[in-house]
Amino acid sequence: MVKEIPFTGPSSQTLEVPRTARYATLGGGGREVREIWYVLHGYGQLAREFLRPFRKLASDHTLVVAPEGLSRFYLAPTDRAHGKEDRVGATWMTREDREDEIRDYLRFLDLLQAHVEEGVEEEEGIERTVLGFSQGCHTAARWVALGGVRPDRLVIWGAALPRDPEMDIMGPALARTDLVIVRGDEDPHRSVKAEAEEEDRLREAGVPFRLRSHPGDHRIHRRTLEALARE
Repeated sequence: MVKEIPFTGPSSQTLEVPRTARYATLGGGGREVREIWYVLHGYGQLAREFLRPFRKLASDHTLVVAPEGLSRFYLAPTDRAHGKEDRVGATWMTREDREDEIRDYLRFLDLLQAHVEEGVEEEEGIERTVLGFSQGCHTAARWVALGGVRPDRLVIWGAALPRDPEMDIMGPALARTDLVIVRGDEDPHRSVKAEAEEEDRLREAGVPFRLRSHPGDHRIHRRTLEALARE
């Protein structure tokens, strides 16, 4: 007699797998590196393209590293077949399997830092800056708060910090670094109300921060970036 098994519908499962992650670099002279910038792109960008505004920062002593989000997609509309002419972008995460995606990119960024700095000597100390732009702001903040990186400076450019329940954990970590928030005067994504709420939230958490503005829109403003590099 065959036992009937009631149908319960599909269930989602997860499985950790090895995969290949991509990153791009500018500058660096092996053991001569004294400054490292980890710069995290925004939604729909690619690492090598995101590095363009950072060219003047790079030298034998300054290495700029741009990790790329683990998920890539076509930027063109999806109502037709894609071809070689269609641009591709990357994203750090979506709301689907949110916690797993955060864990995955934190693991990637920690492994990347270990790989990049494996041959770099720290006799005189290395100054590290983590910069997040747009969607990359959330990724950068979570990496500093929940990952293994301990930067001298965290730059949040063109977006707010994540409004995660983990802010109780983030607060002490962010307070240990020089937090700089950069906003464009003509950025269409800005909200004065949201910015005021974020500043109040940081003050309540005891996190010091500095504000910088530039005359541009939602992009990396080169002169402001170069001024930050000189600080």
